[in-house]
Amino acid sequence: MATVLSVSGSPSATSRTARLLRHLDGRLVAQGHEVIPLDVRALPPEALLHAQTGHPAIAEATALFARADGVVIGTPVYKAAYSGLLKSLLDLLPQYALAGKTVLPLATGGTTAHVLAIDYALRPVLASLGAAHITPGWFTLDRDITVADDGSLTVAPASAEALAQVTDQFSLALGGRTTLLAATG
Repeated sequence: MATVLSVSGSPSATSRTARLLRHLDGRLVAQGHEVIPLDVRALPPEALLHAQTGHPAIAEATALFARADGVVIGTPVYKAAYSGLLKSLLDLLPQYALAGKTVLPLATGGTTAHVLAIDYALRPVLASLGAAHITPGWFTLDRDITVADDGSLTVAPASAEALAQVTDQFSLALGGRTTLLAATG
């Protein structure tokens, strides 16, 4: 089906955001998509901070965006906006890096006071990068994501259902209707 780039903008090595994305990656793989995970925190900090677009790791990340049919962008919310780490990468991408792409924005945070961060902070940047279709996103409260000692993830039922819906809408927008119906039927 489609190639999906799954981008975590969390700076934390124990990130619930990244774990949630990897969980949703599994759903997309089950629907027939190829998913490529990208943790921005794994990119060289000096290359990000000094805007070294020619650095091999930054060039490789840019190539992953170019290769993808769709992009899932996940970020923790800090100060009512997406992470500075994610911004540092988005700032280095070509002006229309998301042209022709379907994008699913996701965010996590500690309070519902940040629920509009997707629509007021992240969505405009994704649109300015030329996204062809930004599907409905979802904000998940940190308390709805539990990580067990073995690393397994549990999402509270209401959030899990909403995440499944937005992920499936994204999959459908990528052209995964037949696979989606087979995976859920």
